[in-house]
Amino acid sequence: MKKIGFIGIGLMGLPMAQNILKAGYNLKAFNRSINKTEPLKELGAEIASTINDVVKDSDIVITMLTDDTAIDDVMSSSNFLDNLKSGSTVIDMSSVKPTTATKHYNNLKSKNINYLDAPVSGGTIGAEEASLAIMVGGEQIVFDEAIEVFKTMGNPTWVGPSGSGQVSKLANQVIVGLTIGAVAEAVTLCEKAGANPNKMIKALSGGWADSKILQTHGKRMIDKDFTPKGKTSVHLKDMNNILECANSFNTHLPISNLVKEMYKTLVENGHGETDHSSLYKEIERINKKWVED
Repeated sequence: MKKIGFIGIGLMGLPMAQNILKAGYNLKAFNRSINKTEPLKELGAEIASTINDVVKDSDIVITMLTDDTAIDDVMSSSNFLDNLKSGSTVIDMSSVKPTTATKHYNNLKSKNINYLDAPVSGGTIGAEEASLAIMVGGEQIVFDEAIEVFKTMGNPTWVGPSGSGQVSKLANQVIVGLTIGAVAEAVTLCEKAGANPNKMIKALSGGWADSKILQTHGKRMIDKDFTPKGKTSVHLKDMNNILECANSFNTHLPISNLVKEMYKTLVENGHGETDHSSLYKEIERINKKWVED
């Protein structure tokens, strides 16, 4: 059975690594804050104290980090590059720019290391339930060799060459970001017009407007519970990446740009660490200002 190295034990990385362990794989974990790796010990994980320690004997190295800068810092370091096994596979499951993915694919390929970009969707609930949507870019033969590991975390789909996974994730985040905005407006409309928003969600169940976002994020908005499952600051990063990617292909996404500006204001107003469903609060702020004006 393949030996797995896992870098990045955060909100998503922890349950993902736990599911790999539950499937019977040998896993060695690394996180800068080592205390976050403690829950993995109970499932038999080995805890690495350095980057070179986590990668040196691993057949597959999975990274699940915050952004492009964090990925670049790890994948450009000599501790990482000089200790990877020849013929091993690096799987980046972070959400980064497609250009970042292709850059590391080319660099690692020149060193006889395989690389897949494999961002995910489904949030912490999907990570805990091993039901993540996993969109994978890279060589299909490498994907086929890693598919059983992917299946421990969710439902993998190969979507094309290097960078394609990240493009698919950007498309996902367009839909998620805009839908959160739509749900926030729908909940706000019900509250202002005297309709019960919980009953509205129940009534829409099974219809064209139904979605996981309506059911999950709508409930968070109604309950005013913005405990982070997917952080606002991270979704702002994704929206910026979406627009940068679109601009590189001379494509204008006007609704995405509007939602990005709303997330930007939300972060500037101190809500960067809240759940991205807190876009509801920006709708609330805009309405308050509109009434005052």
